[in-house]
Amino acid sequence: MTALVSTEWALAARPVGMPKLSDFQKKTVDIAPPGAGEIQVKNEWMSVDPYMRGRMYDRESYVPPFQIGETMQGGAVGRVTVSNHPDYKEGDLVSSMAGWRTAWVGKPEMAMAQKLPDVGLPESAFLGVAGMPGLTAYAGILRVAELKEGDTVFVSGAAGAVGSTVVQIAKINNCTVIGSAGGAEKCDFVKSLGADHVIDYKAAGGFEGLVKALKSAAPKGIDVYFDNVGGDHLAAAIECARPMARFAECGMIAQYNETGTPVGPHNIIQVVGKQLKIQGFIVSSHADMQPAFFQDMAKWISSGQMKYEETVKDGIDKAPEAFLGLFEGANTGKMLVKLG
Repeated sequence: MTALVSTEWALAARPVGMPKLSDFQKKTVDIAPPGAGEIQVKNEWMSVDPYMRGRMYDRESYVPPFQIGETMQGGAVGRVTVSNHPDYKEGDLVSSMAGWRTAWVGKPEMAMAQKLPDVGLPESAFLGVAGMPGLTAYAGILRVAELKEGDTVFVSGAAGAVGSTVVQIAKINNCTVIGSAGGAEKCDFVKSLGADHVIDYKAAGGFEGLVKALKSAAPKGIDVYFDNVGGDHLAAAIECARPMARFAECGMIAQYNETGTPVGPHNIIQVVGKQLKIQGFIVSSHADMQPAFFQDMAKWISSGQMKYEETVKDGIDKAPEAFLGLFEGANTGKMLVKLG
């Protein structure tokens, strides 16, 4: 049986504020042949995602924190090289949470592995538009935000992997969509996805500018806010929300590297008077939607209704750089590391 050597990344130190390259440590690990009920996988793609920053704190959350010196985890797609499991065979394409490494061995359930369907999509798509970010967008906008045809929808982080998918799902459902992104290039990308209005938040210059731009794009207010950013974006959405508006709180990247005491929306009192629904959600709580999600996504991509972009870094050595790029606006669409 084949033995592999895996190049892997561990957390060397818990970041204070913005992570640094020195917070990561590279190592090599011998990957043994699989035992009974195990599979051996060579990863071909890995994902970096903003939520991973939260796992670098030593505190309880919905997922355990990364441990110093231990290989980190994250989404990955790879091929089975050897199998001792009846449901997997050599060559099967699998997704797993055994990222930040080039190979792994173990029982599929321990790595949260699953065999991927043959729906005519590129391998990398299963880490983006047809993977966790895509399902996050799908569940968040359709179930959590209870999207209705004709809604006016505001999406922050609209050029990212999740936000760009939300924009298009809303347009497929005949909604008016306002996206927020940073810089002319990203705003042009969001516009190309079908957004009716795009706000350059860097040019808007904070809360007052966001409110002005949002009221100009939606004079009658917004029905739905899909939040990837928090901060001034969340406050502006509250300010411009119509009565009974629904907020899907997916992420708050504006605060992920905060070292002080974050200040909440100053206008939070409006939540009561406007009877706003503000609901946070975690994608794993909506795994039951995955079969319908795969079917819809394959249909939308093949018909041209769903477009996607990827920002790809080549090689496992670039994994920390790719991760840091998420907080510097270095990605359009999904940020990925190509391992194969």
